[in-house]
Amino acid sequence: MNSTFWNERYNVASYAYGETPNLFFADQLNALPPDTIILPCEGEGRNAVYSASKGWKVDAFDSSEAGKTKAIQLAKKHQVSINYQVGDAIEMKYTTESVDVVAFIYAHLPANIRQQIHKNAFSWLKPGGKIILEAFHPNQLQYRSGGPKDISMLYTKELLEDDFSEMKIEQLNEVKTILREGAYHQGEAYIIRLVATKV
Repeated sequence: MNSTFWNERYNVASYAYGETPNLFFADQLNALPPDTIILPCEGEGRNAVYSASKGWKVDAFDSSEAGKTKAIQLAKKHQVSINYQVGDAIEMKYTTESVDVVAFIYAHLPANIRQQIHKNAFSWLKPGGKIILEAFHPNQLQYRSGGPKDISMLYTKELLEDDFSEMKIEQLNEVKTILREGAYHQGEAYIIRLVATKV
């Protein structure tokens, strides 16, 4: 799904996935002292704005100009500041060992791009830094609550263990849940959640 798809989805008044953060992400973030965070594939900014409201220094990026526009609007509404760039995921450059958290919330990418961006995220993290991830599992194809229909863009435990093999995996769970995130994440869903630390 390219930037044209996402620009069309985001180029409306309402927020496609709501204005409030992903619940798992918010819970994980609230357990940490505020510091620096990168949010890849951040869309309309709900998680970035939440992070900033909790005192985090936020960098976010996405391929969609419309997503950025909505994210900046949301940041203004909540009177917070975020640094949001538009560009290709694997071309984004951040300083090595410079951030405390990289969070992938429904950042579904083709396999070759996914592997590269996960590798990049590992390099951006300081020692002791964390990856927080929530995404759809292949079992999600049975449900109609959102996500890609291409199985190669869905995440399994084995895939994430492989991508983050250099990290200490603290949590890796497949979960059947109910999503209530805007118009496009609604209803019963099958997801996967990861928390991993760079040692």
